[in-house]
Amino acid sequence: MAVLYTPVLIVGAGVAGSVLALELAHHGVPSIVVERATRDPRHRELNLVSGRSMELLRRLGLSDAIRPHGIDPDGEADVLWVRGLDQPPVLVSRLPSVNQLLSAYAQGGDGRAPVEPYLVLPGSELTGRLRAAARAHPLVDLREGWTFTDLRPSASDSRTEGDQGGAVAVLLEAGTGVRHVVQARYLAGCDGAQSTVRRCLGVVMEHLTTPVQHYTVYFRSDEMTDGPAHPRTIITAGLTLSWRPDEDLWIGYLPLSADEATTADPAALLQDRLGLGPDAAEIVAVAQSEESPRVAAAYQRGPVYLAGEAAHRFHPPGDTVDTCVGDAVDLGWKLAAAVRGWGGPALLASYEDERRRRALIDQELASRALETRSRFGRLADAGASHEVLAGVLGPEPAPTDVAGTGPADGAGRSAVVWREPGAVTRTVPGCRPPAVRMSDGGQLFDRLGPQFTLVDLTDGAHGTALVATAEARGIPMRHLTVADTVVRACWEEGLVLVRPDQHVAWRSGADQADWDRVLDVVTGHRSQEHVNT
Repeated sequence: MAVLYTPVLIVGAGVAGSVLALELAHHGVPSIVVERATRDPRHRELNLVSGRSMELLRRLGLSDAIRPHGIDPDGEADVLWVRGLDQPPVLVSRLPSVNQLLSAYAQGGDGRAPVEPYLVLPGSELTGRLRAAARAHPLVDLREGWTFTDLRPSASDSRTEGDQGGAVAVLLEAGTGVRHVVQARYLAGCDGAQSTVRRCLGVVMEHLTTPVQHYTVYFRSDEMTDGPAHPRTIITAGLTLSWRPDEDLWIGYLPLSADEATTADPAALLQDRLGLGPDAAEIVAVAQSEESPRVAAAYQRGPVYLAGEAAHRFHPPGDTVDTCVGDAVDLGWKLAAAVRGWGGPALLASYEDERRRRALIDQELASRALETRSRFGRLADAGASHEVLAGVLGPEPAPTDVAGTGPADGAGRSAVVWREPGAVTRTVPGCRPPAVRMSDGGQLFDRLGPQFTLVDLTDGAHGTALVATAEARGIPMRHLTVADTVVRACWEEGLVLVRPDQHVAWRSGADQADWDRVLDVVTGHRSQEHVNT
């Protein structure tokens, strides 16, 4: 049997797998991607891609390709908490439209707002567009209709530092039934919630809460024809409803009791919880799943890594998009550094530290959100007053995460950074730096390089020595000298080293430093005791 060879084998071409392949290609690293499906998925749920994720996709030239397929940019998405569909809402949270945010961002600011506003689009469109971009890229070998079936360690003795000999995957080609073997230096399991790669590794998923069975019911109803022209989510006792105006379609998420999980009729259950008349709902499709926020116990075993929904799962599933994009970008640039030879072992090791930490935070937030919905429903069923229900929900939350003005993905917890003594400003290592619109109207982020970028705000280009040292060691680094007063006012430090994922790796106001030591830490060649965690 012929053996195929590739630096990186990616299993799964969903959001995480496609972005990972494109991130590797962004750094000049080829990959093979295997996807068992032969058609693009048909996910009816709407996905909300935050401004921060759109920034990351913009680096790869993808934002312009997917934004036209989003829901009406003039529409304001809202969330309504109601006791019943025939009663006024207890709380309404409204998100400004994309165009409203674009207008606000154009006025400038302190750099907290993202370069790109959020995007709402069907999950099928998001996955399909990302997969199409991967399919078209010359460095991505996308093999659709190929199924990953088994994994075993490599027998190769030709190992380089940190690659642990690579992995061998067995793949089944659906059209011919032929089995193929792929030898990969690294393998990434991006094959979803039922990940075969994760099963082969023996990695379990850790649940924060007890799993609950859910029905997801897609329906239309003559008694519910007054949906707005923009996306809407309605949270009420017993279910959550999402409205897709482009398809005139409601999507109901119904948690099930132990008895209902085996006996309930979806149509009858939906009508009972909504108070609809007989035959009032036209059921388009039904799916049943066991849901609870959960995270993989480990993200790595040797040269094999987990990313996306193979590593974490939240409810509803569309809530994982930002975490999936963050996983793919973080793993992608670090794998590229290892393949290219300038990334040390601590760099790849930091992937699990950074991304699993992020997933645990998101898991906790998702669990709290689910508990709030459950508590609201229980109180509503018990007859609690409007005032009591409003008190449970608290004040209307500001949509900072969606707008991108909250903490950057993984902020403050980067594992491979160098911190100068007394660092206290906003360009703190591990954080996303201010995304400043420059005096000429251009975006500073658009001028960052694909690898490391030294943003040099000193009057004498004092970072020249660091860049020269990096080049002598084969570490790719762009030297970006900036005299713009707007940038200098926000960034403050004279020298700021930015990672490929737009997080700060190191900074200093001094013109002298132990450059080799700095480079050793930010590229993962120094031991963890020297690394900020």
